[in-house]
Amino acid sequence: IYFGPNLLNTVKQKLFTEVEGTCTGKYGFVIAVTTIDNIGAGMIQPGRGFVLYPVKYKAIVFRPFKGEVVDAVVTQVNKVGLFTEIGPMSCFISRHSIPSEMEFDPNSNPPCYKTVDEDIVIQQDDEIRLKIVGTRVDKNDIFAIGSLMDDYLGK
Repeated sequence: IYFGPNLLNTVKQKLFTEVEGTCTGKYGFVIAVTTIDNIGAGMIQPGRGFVLYPVKYKAIVFRPFKGEVVDAVVTQVNKVGLFTEIGPMSCFISRHSIPSEMEFDPNSNPPCYKTVDEDIVIQQDDEIRLKIVGTRVDKNDIFAIGSLMDDYLGK
């Protein structure tokens, strides 16, 4: 059903579904395929009935690096620190990387980090600005460690 007049459209659609939203350690998170430069000649896989098409394409990717300042959404707050999401990537901020004037308040609902005068409160679903201080790259995922210890970081 794939071989026919719509073969190139099928190959393009397969590229989008298999590549967009994935993560590779080398390139990072593939956000979107922007252009398809070339679809090479198909190679029949002996004994399998499949055809592989080499495809050259360009994509928008997200690959964070140490020292980068990014905006994140707080997903969890507890005594060890903050868990955040930066688009598709998870990032942890240890309580040691949160300014000392901010204390964890387990009695508030939801739990939060706040200053004594409650001028600044960071809780779940808040948007904050953080600095990436380290990344761990796995085969199919990237995880970051962040900090709020510089000027203009936090809420």
